[in-house]
Amino acid sequence: MTSTTETLRIAYSPCPNDTFVFHAWAYGQVPGAPPIDVAFADIDITNGMAERGEFDILKVSYAVLPWVLDEYALLPCGGALGRGCGPLVLTREAGTGAELTGKTVAVPSERSTAYLLFRLWAAAEVPGGVGEIVVLPFHEIMPAVRDGKVDAGLVIHEARFTYQQYGLHKVADMGEHWEQTTGLPIPLGAIIAKRSLGSEKLHALAEATRASVRMAWDDPEASRAYVLEHSQEMDPKVAEQHIGLYVNEFTADLGDDGYAAVRGLLTRAAAEGLVPPLSPDALTF
Repeated sequence: MTSTTETLRIAYSPCPNDTFVFHAWAYGQVPGAPPIDVAFADIDITNGMAERGEFDILKVSYAVLPWVLDEYALLPCGGALGRGCGPLVLTREAGTGAELTGKTVAVPSERSTAYLLFRLWAAAEVPGGVGEIVVLPFHEIMPAVRDGKVDAGLVIHEARFTYQQYGLHKVADMGEHWEQTTGLPIPLGAIIAKRSLGSEKLHALAEATRASVRMAWDDPEASRAYVLEHSQEMDPKVAEQHIGLYVNEFTADLGDDGYAAVRGLLTRAAAEGLVPPLSPDALTF
């Protein structure tokens, strides 16, 4: 790996999977990797940062890629894809998707992968469509549903492990719907870096990301304090579940299935008019 003293600005969420993945790099433990200046932000904020071109490296929703790939390149590692890890739709009372017709739904971002998966699901399962969409930070969604401020909530991250503590009910699992209809893993969060850094540096950043992932796997305890310091959910068992679900073989390398999942999601979304179409070489650098 080519060493450099240039400090790059990176923003990712305080969620356990991101802090676990980037701990070694953030603390300068990846040999030859450039130093990074870390900022923590909710996914809706990082999506906006990408659209404004504000940081060198960002964790964003796959759903935002069609708007930012002219300026940013998708790194083939570090992100969140998987199986059995999709967003959930929650309500105060048990019910079905059909009952959400005309209802108010809180979502973490209208440019989030969760929202794309929700829109694709709702097109098939909610006759007449949902009503108003309200964007809230993901950690505010379950309290809003519990308190009756919205009719339903689309939740991500560790909420899938904790929603019952809020007395809420799962209406549907967006990941289950995606996997049943496509057979592909669920593409959630991506790592992107500015194309202006150049191909050589982009490959070096991918190498640094993979090295940080492998170091986290080799010594999980090393990142434990960092993970718990920044997690919205401080229960160590929940943090471990979160990491186990979202940090997997696709985090080390997207591979053929990972790229197929990303292309599949964005192609379907473009066909529904939800995102601009991708050029054939948009996912490469």
